[in-house]
Amino acid sequence: MKKRSTRPPKAYHNLAFLNSPDGRTVRVLCEFHEPASRFRKLRINHIIAFFGSARAKSPEVAQADLRAARAALRQTKSPSKEIRQAYDRAERCVAMGRYYQDAMDLAERLTVWSKSAHTPSKRFYICSGGGPGIMEAANRGAANAGGRSMGLNISLPFEQMPNPYQSQELAFEFHYFFMRKFWFAYLAKAMVVFPGGFGTLDEFIELLTLVQTGKNAQRIPIVVYGSEFWSEVINFDALIKWGTISPEDLDLFRFCDDVDSAFEYLKAELSKNQADRDAAG
Repeated sequence: MKKRSTRPPKAYHNLAFLNSPDGRTVRVLCEFHEPASRFRKLRINHIIAFFGSARAKSPEVAQADLRAARAALRQTKSPSKEIRQAYDRAERCVAMGRYYQDAMDLAERLTVWSKSAHTPSKRFYICSGGGPGIMEAANRGAANAGGRSMGLNISLPFEQMPNPYQSQELAFEFHYFFMRKFWFAYLAKAMVVFPGGFGTLDEFIELLTLVQTGKNAQRIPIVVYGSEFWSEVINFDALIKWGTISPEDLDLFRFCDDVDSAFEYLKAELSKNQADRDAAG
């Protein structure tokens, strides 16, 4: 009996191929074209990118953790090293909770301002890395203001679960770090860098380099939030001393330590840049 032939799957239905090393270029293109399609349909042209630690906790959670750690410390006459370390971590989390609150408040104020001052296609949308901590705070602030916000999440084995405050139609899940950073850089009209770790440093320095070297079509305002933290983490004066950057490179960003000054600076710079774009057609 003659066997019936079956059609083989088309290449773009072949999951074994798409998930193989040979399909890598197709996967990269998907992380370019699929977000581009959504941005175009939703008229997303301008973002304010927020960066910061995924480990920062909201003030209410940080305070609750500190109370629990303090109780554990008091209940033991001779606290172990682990209990003391837990208490020290809880104290640091309370200090970081201030940055969570400020990120949320700044994102809320920027969203209220942009909604009232711009049509949807010219609006500035809050964009975070989509995860917890400062990223959550940024999306949460935009949600408090009744605005859309973006989350460019990245698949990681820890930390990076999507936060619930990003708009679902603007929630993304990336595999490739470089494609995720491409969308930050391509759409960003401003960036705010809160205290963070390796990931925040990576994003901050790469985007700062794009501005320094003129690879951005237009210079964008950069707020480095928390001068006490950043002055301890990065010795910018030493970079000047050793001649690895120019003194004027420090003018590429501005330190801010409160929501009012950050908001007023960003509002003025974004309004000026928008007027320049409108004049240029």
